[in-house]
Amino acid sequence: MAAFVEPHYEAWQAGGGNITVVDKVLPEILHMVHPHWNQFPPMNPLWHSLLGFAIFVLAVVSVAGNGCVMYIFSSTKGLRTPSNLLVVNLAFSDFFMMFTMGPPMVVNCYHETWYFSALACEIYACLGSLFGCVSIWTMTMIAFDRYNVIVKGLSGKPMTNNGALLRIVAIWAFSLFWTLAPFFGWNRYVPEGNMTACGTDYLTKDWVSRSYILVYAVFVYFLPLLTIIYSYYFILKAVSEHEKNMREQAKKMNVASLRSSEANQTSAEIKLAKVALVTISLWFMAWTPYLVINFTGVFESAPISPLATIWGSLFAKANAVYNPIVYGISHPKYRAALYKTFPSLSCQEEPSSDAQSVASGATQASEEKA
Repeated sequence: MAAFVEPHYEAWQAGGGNITVVDKVLPEILHMVHPHWNQFPPMNPLWHSLLGFAIFVLAVVSVAGNGCVMYIFSSTKGLRTPSNLLVVNLAFSDFFMMFTMGPPMVVNCYHETWYFSALACEIYACLGSLFGCVSIWTMTMIAFDRYNVIVKGLSGKPMTNNGALLRIVAIWAFSLFWTLAPFFGWNRYVPEGNMTACGTDYLTKDWVSRSYILVYAVFVYFLPLLTIIYSYYFILKAVSEHEKNMREQAKKMNVASLRSSEANQTSAEIKLAKVALVTISLWFMAWTPYLVINFTGVFESAPISPLATIWGSLFAKANAVYNPIVYGISHPKYRAALYKTFPSLSCQEEPSSDAQSVASGATQASEEKA
């Protein structure tokens, strides 16, 4: 796995001496740094600059985008529905992920090492884990809500405000359990290889630490991912069967289609398939790099360099940027409210009042059932 090994940038190292990535670490947090990182030279300063700039841009876009989603959904009466409470919770989690983690990482990239205290490192890692877990399970609940409405139909129990709030409280309580566990001895929070961020310890060899990574992966990666895939698979199946029935009914009535010509240009199952593919693909791209890095450390399947640890942080934080697009802007009523409240932020002409979106179809159906 040569991709995990960073080349030595001897051209900018002082005399090509025995300088390591750990040398700039403050003395008070040296005890947290795993000996594995002592073998690597410092990262090229260009990587720190690029990472700091990327995180700064992601933070600005995420805070603005998720702030808009929270404001629009909360201030627009027609959007204050049980299903949309989950969307607001997702935006809230993503907003505070970048609001609390973006600035410290930019500062650390400027200093090319972790510049704050050991406690700050643990809090930083804890917040990242907390908001990441909340976002993951909120997206899972959104997918399952759409499954409940579209697949189960009238037999499904509609979500109420109390039901949505109960789900949100359960998500936060579940996430807090996993993120507080390292403070009580089940794994620990340590500086990552690039020394500008902190995360869970996936290099310690005892099975207490390893078991945390493995069990955490099951409940915060594999189970949510499989639930999302399961939900969208049966949603696509149900919509496909519905479209087939409509075509058969139209044939019996001797008409071309029961839909308007505009709506018939792209079938509902094709639209929904695209939404499902985008949702699952973005989720997979956001969290898989962290999983690969953690599992590589746990199973010692390849050497992990400081440079490799950058990608986990970057891809996970990027998830907070495109979530507002996938779960907010795809909602037609949100687009209409956005155009009305912030016309300059809208990238289209004023949307029609009867605009429909397959991505939010389940949410609208849930509103009607409620």
